[in-house]
Amino acid sequence: VERGPTSDVLTRPRHPYTRALLSATLSPDPDEHKLHVPLRGDAPNPLAIPPGCPFVGRCPIEIAACSAAPPPSHTVAGTHEVACIRADEAITTGSQFQ
Repeated sequence: VERGPTSDVLTRPRHPYTRALLSATLSPDPDEHKLHVPLRGDAPNPLAIPPGCPFVGRCPIEIAACSAAPPPSHTVAGTHEVACIRADEAITTGSQFQ
C-alpha cells in the first residue's frame, strides 16, 4: 500500500493501514505514549478478494469509491508512493491519522 524511502514511510505514513501498523509498535521510551489506531472489521478472504481497495471494511476514512476499483499508486513526495485515493486528503484535512 505504500512504498518509498524508509525514513519517509516511517515518519510520514500516508496510507491508513501503514498508520495503523505503526501505531501498534512499541517505543523504546516507556514514557512515550502514542495514539493507537485500532483496525475494525476482518481481513478479506484471500480466496475471494473483493474489488477495490484491499483495506475496505477496515479503513476509517473509506468512501464508496474505495470499493469500486483498486486504488492506483501515486507519488506523494519524491519517490514516496501510496495506493490510497484519500491519502492526500487525509494529510491536509487533519484527519485522525495525523
